[in-house]
Amino acid sequence: DQFDSLDKHTQWGIDFLERYAKFVKERIEIEQNYAKQLRNLVKKYCPKRSSKDEEPRFTSCVAFFNILNELNDYAGQREVVAEEMAHRVYGELMRYAHDLKTERKMHLQEGRKAQQYLDMCWKQMDNSKKKFERECREAEKAQQSYERLDNDTNATKADVEKAKQQLNLRTHMADENKNEYAAQLQNFNGEQHKHFYVVIPQIYKQLQEMDERRTIKLSECYRGFADSERKVIPIISKCLEGMVLAAKSVDERRDSQMVVDSFKSGFEPPGDFPFEDYSQHIYRTISDGTISASKQESGKVDAKTTVGKAKGKLWLFGKKPKGTALEDFSHLPPEQRRKKLQQRIDELNRELQKESDQKEALNKMKDVYEKNPQMGDPGSLQPKLAETMNNIDRLRMEIHKNEAWLSEVEGKTGGRGDRRHSSDINHLVTQGRESPEGSYTDDANQEVRGPPQQHGHHNEFDDDFEDDDPLPAIGHCKAIYPFDGHNEGTLAMKEGEVLYIIEEDKGDGWTRARRQNGEEGYVPTSYIDVTLEKNSKGAVTYI
Repeated sequence: DQFDSLDKHTQWGIDFLERYAKFVKERIEIEQNYAKQLRNLVKKYCPKRSSKDEEPRFTSCVAFFNILNELNDYAGQREVVAEEMAHRVYGELMRYAHDLKTERKMHLQEGRKAQQYLDMCWKQMDNSKKKFERECREAEKAQQSYERLDNDTNATKADVEKAKQQLNLRTHMADENKNEYAAQLQNFNGEQHKHFYVVIPQIYKQLQEMDERRTIKLSECYRGFADSERKVIPIISKCLEGMVLAAKSVDERRDSQMVVDSFKSGFEPPGDFPFEDYSQHIYRTISDGTISASKQESGKVDAKTTVGKAKGKLWLFGKKPKGTALEDFSHLPPEQRRKKLQQRIDELNRELQKESDQKEALNKMKDVYEKNPQMGDPGSLQPKLAETMNNIDRLRMEIHKNEAWLSEVEGKTGGRGDRRHSSDINHLVTQGRESPEGSYTDDANQEVRGPPQQHGHHNEFDDDFEDDDPLPAIGHCKAIYPFDGHNEGTLAMKEGEVLYIIEEDKGDGWTRARRQNGEEGYVPTSYIDVTLEKNSKGAVTYI
């Protein structure tokens, strides 16, 4: 008898289910927005590595970058939570809510049909009852009319018979309506019993089972909602542990040492400024002339020293010399120049190794083509092989040139022979410079190329190198192939030209040679036929 109440309750259950689904949807949107904002935050603060010269990789910076990576992974786990909730909870809730509405509608329709059928049975029974009651009243009237006519002496026999027939007709119709009413009443009672004891309880049971399944589904969704979060907790814990490890990896000592290595210049600290006595003219009348003269001489020497040190100080603690970056990095301080040269030598060695591997591969391919002409033409590889050889020669010359500059910076010039070697290398290196003003200082005491030699001659660039005699020839060679010598430090030669050998090949594929007119440079060893003189005094060995 509470069909309407159950109707309202089941509708409330579906509304509650949809409300929880809306809650899950908003939680999913929060997770997605949170993950998106975290990724944008990581992207904003991640370093942009566009150039090769990056900032020093301090441990604090590396730790921060690792934290950003862990945070990016954490954002990914938030996205996983959102996807899991959307698939396992929200999607399931929406599908189940649709099925629940369909099932509820079907059960309520069955209940309404049963109620309508019972109402129809009751109306039929009520109609038959009213008809029976009406016929009984008509029969009573017919009996009263018959009795009155029968007792009336003035009534004719025909009237009495007519009244009697009317009475019998009404009595018969009353009996028929009675039987019909009894049948309708029995049928209604049976349908009513069936309605309240069979049909409606079954419909209510189905509604009860439906509501219980709805409650169970909500319980499962609650658990799935929590499981979606709990599944990613181990990974999130690892992300947090990674952040803690990144924090522990910060090493203040190492960062300080990197700062020192990054900005170490290699300059010598400036010397003390001399005292310049301007009062010597005031006390000239009472002082000795010899003393005054000695002061003047010392003043001259100190002034020269002061000028030299002042020039050196301009870069040490003042402005750097203007000008573009030079090829030999001479515009940098000694220590930074050494690092740059070492990096370039390492890069050139890697390129040389690639070219050597390519040369070896081309030679193997050429051998295969020569043995199996059907696989290809060996002559087609000759241009590529020649180009690779030229690249190898160019890289070797570049390596040799940069190693010479590196040796100059590291100060490996000790003896006279070493000074000659350094002078020749400087002659080779400085051919392409616009001016030597990119050197570190004009003070000879601070020059790293070698110990200063006292001599009275200074060139226009104020360099302190000696004008040593050229190296003696240790042999001669004949050019087998022509060489253009476009690169810096190389010597062009024609096929068949004879040159003097002044320095042997050190294993880099280059030999130093000189023409009769005194022009010197490096030529590829594979391009010449070398003949060395025995017991040559001019031979110089470099270690």
